[in-house]
Amino acid sequence: MSIHIAAQEGQIAEVVLFPGDPLRAQYIAETFLENVTRYNTVRNMFGFTGTYKGVPVSVQGSGMGIPSAMIYAEELYQSYGVKTIIRIGTAGGMKESVKVRDIVFGQGATTDSSCLTNIFNGQVSFAALADFKVLDTAYHLAAEKLPKENIHVGNILSSDRFYNEEMDKGKLARYGVLAVEMEAAGLYAVAAKHNRQALAMCTISDHLITGEETTAEERQTTFTQMMEVALGTAYALQSK
Repeated sequence: MSIHIAAQEGQIAEVVLFPGDPLRAQYIAETFLENVTRYNTVRNMFGFTGTYKGVPVSVQGSGMGIPSAMIYAEELYQSYGVKTIIRIGTAGGMKESVKVRDIVFGQGATTDSSCLTNIFNGQVSFAALADFKVLDTAYHLAAEKLPKENIHVGNILSSDRFYNEEMDKGKLARYGVLAVEMEAAGLYAVAAKHNRQALAMCTISDHLITGEETTAEERQTTFTQMMEVALGTAYALQSK
């Protein structure tokens, strides 16, 4: 048992899906997993373990923002021996080629967060990167489900602030940043610290250029293609 997760030893699988919204964690567990047990209700940040095609998989809410995600990632890796965390979240599109409901894989995560700067006492700008094996597995599974124009791999922005009018997102987009979210860079940093695997995949829920957006209910329950890709990746990683 850790400070923020009340699971006992052995209750959390080696691969954890990591949505920000605990209700999305509950939806995934109830919809896709068998033999489900809920191992965490602390702060209503629900965590579940079940099986997918006979393979153990856990789903743990992370909350919003890098500080929250880093807390849960740290405890999963450090206290429960988790090997792989796959963030499944939403993001705002920043380039015209990225459409609402497309899937974006964060190969790297640019950030304005001082959390990462402080890890190295300001000595470097740490490059927060996904694990290539997990990324490669997830990408090829996605390519079996979606047209390639609806799948994107590259740099994403992990912003410390949701409402951030000062940041020059247009310039970031010109530098190739595909989308903005709020957790991936922190997750990647914690994974690097513990020499574990991590990947962030996000469904585009709204677009900074076109103004198109989805509802809160859609974000919670209907981005099933991303969920299926993440579950397939969890299965593949443990079956090889």
